[in-house]
Amino acid sequence: MSDQVKLIAQRLRELREIKGISVQSFAKELHIDTDIYLAYENAESDIPVSLLYDAAGKLDVDLTTLLTGREPKLHMYSHVKNGEGLDVERSKQYKYKNLAYNFLNKKAEPFLVTVDPLPDDAPISLNAHPGQEMDYVLEGSLMVQIGEAMLVLSEGDTLFYDANYPHGMKAIGGKPAKFLAIIF
Repeated sequence: MSDQVKLIAQRLRELREIKGISVQSFAKELHIDTDIYLAYENAESDIPVSLLYDAAGKLDVDLTTLLTGREPKLHMYSHVKNGEGLDVERSKQYKYKNLAYNFLNKKAEPFLVTVDPLPDDAPISLNAHPGQEMDYVLEGSLMVQIGEAMLVLSEGDTLFYDANYPHGMKAIGGKPAKFLAIIF
């Protein structure tokens, strides 16, 4: 695992312990198996951003605090220049940039996400998290699965959905796809 994932996992454990929440109880709150949660907390497995977002809310901290160990400070506006933002390592397939990491008390988390292509027969990895999500495709094409529904999104397409349903995506067409994801 990368050093960043190890640090995030360490902060996750420390914040959970400070709150006095057991591993089993916290895993149940996050709607995941205890062994899966322990793999995340021990930096043995990539932690989905959606789970980090949910965990941060349950731990009463901003996602930025969990990702960086620093509290966001801006409250009037946040301006992130092109190519900047907080890199969030999740997996080799997805590259996230948090576009409002330094804004305090956000009501949503905006990410610029780049998805590398996989073989056509590769399965879509699914996850679910509380709330809603909006994805706007900037470049390339995505195959998106929400529950049993399969959709193809192209540049300029928008998808808004209940993120409690298992969902995931993969780039298609042999090239990366880039989209704006906003988690509410």
